Amino acid sequence: MDRNNQTGATEFLLLGLSGQPEQEEVLFGFFLWMYLVTIAGNMLITLAISCDSHLHTPMYFFLANLSCVDICLSSVTVPKMLVNHVLGSKSISYGGCMTQIYFFITLGNMDGFLLSVMAYDRYVAVCCPLHYAMRMRPRLCVLLVAVSWLITHLHALLHTILMVRLTFCSDNAVHHFFCDPEAILKLSCSDTFINDLMILTVGGLVFLTPFTCIIVSYACIFSTVLRSPSVRGIRKALSTCGSHLTVVSLFYGAVLGVYMHPSSSYSVQDTVATVIFTVVTPLVNPFIYSLRNHDMKGAIRKLTFRRLVLSRF
Repeated sequence: MDRNNQTGATEFLLLGLSGQPEQEEVLFGFFLWMYLVTIAGNMLITLAISCDSHLHTPMYFFLANLSCVDICLSSVTVPKMLVNHVLGSKSISYGGCMTQIYFFITLGNMDGFLLSVMAYDRYVAVCCPLHYAMRMRPRLCVLLVAVSWLITHLHALLHTILMVRLTFCSDNAVHHFFCDPEAILKLSCSDTFINDLMILTVGGLVFLTPFTCIIVSYACIFSTVLRSPSVRGIRKALSTCGSHLTVVSLFYGAVLGVYMHPSSSYSVQDTVATVIFTVVTPLVNPFIYSLRNHDMKGAIRKLTFRRLVLSRF
């Protein structure tokens, strides 16, 4: 490519999900509603768990962490799109774009690691119930979350540093509502072989490790459940894992739909899958866990009642 067409990019243009002004207005209202519900729902889950001593268990500790990550994941992508719409702008600075990429990779991977840790927690609860308290000690739970944060931050740092070293073409239009790493990589005039190699190797390893842990955990769970002679025991085990399995299916279904194919075939369908991954999944997670969980519904009712009583005084 001609060197004259290369530039040190100072900003990118986020074209959004639609080029039609009428559709953009509808999408703005829709995304604003989803973002507010996401923040409120996940904050309610976190507060309910922190305020109810009966929920101070490993499963709800991991769920509270998942809710915090979901709040942050939505906040990385959606607010910038909403602000740009209000200001009538489509630009995002180069530094802002790289920052968005860093936290998007960190939080997206953190979701996967937390889901794998939760799958292990369910495995111990179903397959080794007598040893649950001994295995899932508070120190181990904190260690699992801390190691997950360390791995995801290092992984995001690697990809962000490799992205910063690239030169970008004069065409800085991103056909997305945020700086998706795949979309930004396609704008580069530099050789992206190292970036693609790291995505394939390190990125594949970071993706497959928690995914494999989830598959193995549920294989053991279902093997144990099928050997159980008690129908009541089977129902209890499945109800224990039902919410988590629903979230796992939604999360990994969207991730596989957008990232597990060549980047050259990136399309509108991939954008939809990314919206599900970054916006819809954090939105529905609180409802999935609260509507299917009697303890969580009880904690939310108590928290709401307490707030109503305090507001009258």
